[in-house]
Amino acid sequence: MSKRVAVIDLGSNSARMAIFERTSRLGFFILREYKVKARLGEGAYEKGGVLQESAMSNVLNTFREFKYFLSIYKVSKVLCTGTSALRDAPNSNLFINRIRRELGLNLRVISGDMEAFYGGIAALNLLTPLDEATTIDIGGGSTELAKIIDGKIVDIISLNLGTVRLKELFFDKGDINGALKFTQDIIDTIPPHFASRDIIAIGGSLRAISGAIMQLQNHPIRLVHNFTYKYSDYMDLINKIAIDNELDLKIIGIKKDRFDTIRQGAMIFSAAAKNLKARMVYTSGVGIREGVFLTNLLRPNLKSKELIQMPQKYKIAFPKGFNPSLRSLQDRFAKRDNSITTKHVKALFEILAPLHKLNPSYLNELIIASKLYNIGRSVGFYSENSHSGYLVKNALNYGYTHQQKALIASIIEYQGKTINNLGEFQNLLPDIEIIRWLSFLLSLGAALSLSPNISFEFASNTLYIKGAKDFLMLKDEIRKLIKPAIFAISFE
Repeated sequence: MSKRVAVIDLGSNSARMAIFERTSRLGFFILREYKVKARLGEGAYEKGGVLQESAMSNVLNTFREFKYFLSIYKVSKVLCTGTSALRDAPNSNLFINRIRRELGLNLRVISGDMEAFYGGIAALNLLTPLDEATTIDIGGGSTELAKIIDGKIVDIISLNLGTVRLKELFFDKGDINGALKFTQDIIDTIPPHFASRDIIAIGGSLRAISGAIMQLQNHPIRLVHNFTYKYSDYMDLINKIAIDNELDLKIIGIKKDRFDTIRQGAMIFSAAAKNLKARMVYTSGVGIREGVFLTNLLRPNLKSKELIQMPQKYKIAFPKGFNPSLRSLQDRFAKRDNSITTKHVKALFEILAPLHKLNPSYLNELIIASKLYNIGRSVGFYSENSHSGYLVKNALNYGYTHQQKALIASIIEYQGKTINNLGEFQNLLPDIEIIRWLSFLLSLGAALSLSPNISFEFASNTLYIKGAKDFLMLKDEIRKLIKPAIFAISFE
């Protein structure tokens, strides 16, 4: 597969392009992302779905700009998909041929089921793992759902219900009651087995709602991906957004570029969440673009027809225990192999368990911190821990909750420091004593990474470190560490 791959997603309201860069066979990150409200579906829903000339011209101009950036970043492979507006349009083939002829881009129309499948694949691989969940992806012309059980997509459905469709058919005419009835009638067709307590929210409208909730909470992590909230806590707010005017939307914290379609998105989401019996909402910053990329990366030889006919047969997933964000950070920023540090922190966590009494689950975050604690060295030696923590908070994006990211970053940032308070991340973090212990264990393991041939014993309230007696610099560094409890360290 090419080093840089671009995925273009042409919807009814927006055209988006993501440029993915692979850092190793399965490690990757998003190098750049672009979004333009090209509004391909504008004016079409009242005219039998026929694409209007002005809308097609907007998309052509947008794609020309995309091609400029494809050239700038030397992208070698482009995957270009079109969704609801193109599916509905009787003149879609004329437009697709025009794109191919004028720009040399092969625009492929995907079915609603395929759109649902791609959203599900992205959520499965790049969100916090969930045993059972239902994705809901609200777009301009359609809404897609995928039911996930035990790491597989077991069913998919596409509904002809979207924000632009509602806007043109009802909101622009002031017919809110008509919009409510139209929405509810379609939502009622969702089969009962799609119900799930855990809902994965995909699409610009739902990300905007999550962004507003994060602002109300003064949430310290700005990235909306993997932000979670209890639906009942914000059900009234979501219903309010569905009927508010622009002035009210500003007060709530909705971004201006979402004013024209956010109410419709909130209306659809409110009806769907009630139908699905939602309790928790997991916000997905990934969707069709990531799904297209991952399918091409992990199962490039499968055909769309095979995936749709038997989606439960094909598990498109990374190897067990593999995380693409972790791998990408290591590929790009790690200046040395940290496996010895990881080995030591694991041993120290286990042997000092009678002293620290931490929940064994914290070992997972400590191990991740041990793999990334010095990636800030790529920025510079001074403030290395702060640089490493910043990279974790802003680039360890896939597969980790906001609480996990905050904890991993804090373990790294507080190495060798006296911790009196946890600052802006306090509400996401465990007790300060836990942070003190985890940060100390990382500092101690990192100091001992000079040698793999070190062993430990804990007895009589003393940690005996065997095999490091002649390392003067190491011993001096360890003596400076701030211990979170009273115990002795002896070198043998």
